[in-house]
Amino acid sequence: MSGYGDSPRVETVATAQGRVAFLDHVLQELGMRRPVLVSPSMSGRFALPFLLARGDRLAGFVPIAPVGTKDYTAEQYRWVQTPTLILYGDRDTSLGSQALQNLQHLPKHRVAVVPDAGHACYLDKPEDFHRALLGFLRQLK
Repeated sequence: MSGYGDSPRVETVATAQGRVAFLDHVLQELGMRRPVLVSPSMSGRFALPFLLARGDRLAGFVPIAPVGTKDYTAEQYRWVQTPTLILYGDRDTSLGSQALQNLQHLPKHRVAVVPDAGHACYLDKPEDFHRALLGFLRQLK
């Protein structure tokens, strides 16, 4: 992600609108039509504005304790009709519970909590994580 790790900062993604345009461009370049967007942690800065602006272009959304959930209101979340699996580890007591508190306003959501897993629940308990993810994917049309 721009500005993190060894990636240089790119001004075009400094705003939420810029991040939506960037993600939209990536999905178009990859030829993806109605993908399921999986969004762990910092990627929430890209995925959440995209969900709110263009959620109708997604078949599903899987936020994994993403950052930025508190930047939007319950009313904004209520407008989103994208099927969502809110996923986090039960030992992620900061972002996991914060994300749930905010994202529970999405009308088409389910919740899966990975037991004995922290913030990176997909690394801590990959089998449990994949079981929850695959179960959600199977239920999508």
